Amino acid sequence: MRAGFFVLATLLAALLGPRGALAQAQCSKADFEAVVDDAAGALRGLAQQNTPQFQAKLRQLKVKRGWTDDQLLKEAEPLVRDDRIAEFDERSAELLARITGGGQAGAAGDAPDCGLLAGLRASMAALVDTQRAKWTYMFDKIEQELRK
Repeated sequence: MRAGFFVLATLLAALLGPRGALAQAQCSKADFEAVVDDAAGALRGLAQQNTPQFQAKLRQLKVKRGWTDDQLLKEAEPLVRDDRIAEFDERSAELLARITGGGQAGAAGDAPDCGLLAGLRASMAALVDTQRAKWTYMFDKIEQELRK
């Protein structure tokens, strides 16, 4: 059975190998730049969508609790800064460094390393997912405070 699996895997690799090589050879500097641009655009979109809503929730909490502006800054800090949010930020920073580094490495020179492109796309998707999760977490926290 093991030998049959090995033969099948070898045949698949032989059949798919040239296609994979062709697909990897057909990327350009613009492909790498597009991945980085897409990540930046997605992150901007998340911020544009969520920041005003979150600020509105903070204003609701301020009114509900009767806080001054100074009290809001002090009392609402745990809603935007805690260990879990720090983890999201750390993960985002790691992914952003990977995206930026991969985008520059892939776009550098005359022949980009197309093998990096899929990893770059995956990092971009993970970064956007991480930021979505962070926003969800922060909205959950503020909703809990508004219910009190």
